[in-house]
Amino acid sequence: MRFDKILAQMARSPNNVRFVDLCLVCERYFGQPRQSGTSHMIYKTPWIGDPRVNIQNEKGMAKAYQIKQVLKAIERLENENHSE
Repeated sequence: MRFDKILAQMARSPNNVRFVDLCLVCERYFGQPRQSGTSHMIYKTPWIGDPRVNIQNEKGMAKAYQIKQVLKAIERLENENHSE
């Protein structure tokens, strides 16, 4: 599955992830962005505060610190879904 490969790439090498791949992952886990059209794409999470899902395109690549935030958000989302 493509998402598994992207997630593995994100964890292994957060400095080398294409922005479009990060968008695919974010949309799968968090739905459509609540804000786009500016330099940032912001996705809604079921909690308030960190980890936030706010990503930015930097010449076709995702920013490493934002990759790490997205991975933390996915982990939190999965943990909360499993504890219910």
